[in-house]
Amino acid sequence: MKHEKMNMKPETRNAKPEIRNAKPRFNFLQILSLSMGFLGIQFGYALQNANASRILQTFGADIEQLSWFWLAAPITGMIIQPIIGHYSDHTWTRLGRRRPFFLAGAILAAIALILMPNAGVFASFLPAMFVGAGFLMIMDASFNVAMEPFRALVADMLPADQSTLGFSIQTFLIGVGAVIGSWLPYILAEWIGISKVSTNGGIPDNVVFSFYIGAVVMILTILWTVFTTKEYSPEELARFNADKEIVVEEKSKFSDIFRDILAMPKTMKQLGLVQFFSWIALFGMWVFTTPAVAQHVYGLAVSDTKSSLYQDAGNWVGIIFGVYNGVAMIYALLLPSIAHKIGRKLTHSLSLTAGAIGLLSIYFITNPTNLIFSMIGVGMAWGSILSMPYAILAPALPLRKMGIYMGIFNIFITVPQIVNGIFGGMIVKRLFDSQAIYALIMSGCFLLIAAISVIWVEDKQEFTI
Repeated sequence: MKHEKMNMKPETRNAKPEIRNAKPRFNFLQILSLSMGFLGIQFGYALQNANASRILQTFGADIEQLSWFWLAAPITGMIIQPIIGHYSDHTWTRLGRRRPFFLAGAILAAIALILMPNAGVFASFLPAMFVGAGFLMIMDASFNVAMEPFRALVADMLPADQSTLGFSIQTFLIGVGAVIGSWLPYILAEWIGISKVSTNGGIPDNVVFSFYIGAVVMILTILWTVFTTKEYSPEELARFNADKEIVVEEKSKFSDIFRDILAMPKTMKQLGLVQFFSWIALFGMWVFTTPAVAQHVYGLAVSDTKSSLYQDAGNWVGIIFGVYNGVAMIYALLLPSIAHKIGRKLTHSLSLTAGAIGLLSIYFITNPTNLIFSMIGVGMAWGSILSMPYAILAPALPLRKMGIYMGIFNIFITVPQIVNGIFGGMIVKRLFDSQAIYALIMSGCFLLIAAISVIWVEDKQEFTI
């Protein structure tokens, strides 16, 4: 297979490397382009996180049912990501091995973004609530198809001593996309004047147009990475890593996925516990923040899901979600320096603790503006969750199986969401009398457990930046 040279050549491509067969180093702009598509993915993901619950409640979902509908996302992710990771490890095309997958995922996700807020159009065939949940499943499955290869692409292309920087820049781009995506419905309603209340009981125009814009942004940013980054050939990867198993003729079987799960590295198993408690907390926050803020801060009744004040609460949740993503965006750029000084494990533990404090503080807030301060801690946790576990994990993985193990690692993200999805709604309704604020308190406690569990993780390159 003839290797395609990179459009944006690494700065040391033509220089003699200090270490034989070492990967060329990338500059800041090259790493930025490498992960630019993640900006679009997170733009759409932020729209989903901030608005899916109120869309489903507008279509008639009960608060107990919310977490059940959200189950579609982690279940599809748990199934799809290991499969995509496995086949992207063994797929070599003119576009490379990672790019075909995140390009296909972006196209499917864009279609789902357009259709989900218009689920009411299909009400003559099925209840709009179930149609919306179906599009939520398709959307999240597509996000997963696009997302996993991006993690592996950074590990493929960057030398080990730039891994933390690479994942931190990726988190920075995630933050940019998430801030804009989270704030867009509020901006369209309050600054531009697009209606925030539907006259026919459907989804407000500001939310609908936000999803349309998200679809366009996703496609454009994915294309940016596709056209500016060319992947290394199998022969180059073998030379960089003295790994002769990375060849074009390599054959793989689907059953290899199960073998790789059993043989996962020790560091990956240890991080699994941290990820479990981190993501069970995040899932609870995403599902229940809108009803929690509407009830606990705005003083609305549990059944009030279509009033103008409820839409105000939903729009404000988008704003505070944008705040935590904005904090994560800035914090991600500081993480390499912080990790170099105090270690990656302690950095991650302290960040998770800050997130726990942020979530627990919401219980004591009655002024919506003060929720911004709570989101500062959440943003620190989110920024670390998106980068530190991957920076710790990458050096412990064999490069020839980077895709499959990044996909398997996603199981530690999806399983806790499934657990919360099954039981979270029932606990809130039956144990807490539908007061969603207690779901956020549980999430804060889970983050504290995650912060403690980091202590037992083995980091093979503690001070690599």
